[in-house]
Amino acid sequence: MGYIEAICISEEKGTVKQEISTAVLRPDWGIEGDAHAGNWHRQVSLLAGESIDGVREMIPELERGAFAENLIIRDMDLRELTVGTQLEVGASIVLEITQIGKECHNGCAILAITGDCIMPREGLFAKVVRGGSLHPGASILIHEKVA
Repeated sequence: MGYIEAICISEEKGTVKQEISTAVLRPDWGIEGDAHAGNWHRQVSLLAGESIDGVREMIPELERGAFAENLIIRDMDLRELTVGTQLEVGASIVLEITQIGKECHNGCAILAITGDCIMPREGLFAKVVRGGSLHPGASILIHEKVA
């Protein structure tokens, strides 16, 4: 069982996300107040805290949200998840994985510094199937795999 280490949002696309203490996830929308929320398949982005730790070894000052990730997940191997997998988050939220990885933005500062970026390989994107309130520490379970 994994858990939410941090929640990050940004009001504008193309900016670093800032850590927040609580969030509301709306079905078929995403995180209220996040620029990437909307009626599309990449409503919420997820990244493993353990992967971020590896980059932090090269960039110690790296802050949460630097990869434009919404949810930082601990103690769950996100690389084993596939498109269609549903995650039960906290008491009521259900996310469905819709995409694995994405093309890195031109001028990605992390890529320029390290020569690599983990988001294109390890970032996951999901849509909100069932919403609710979310806070760091909430548990994450693999809910089911849809056909």
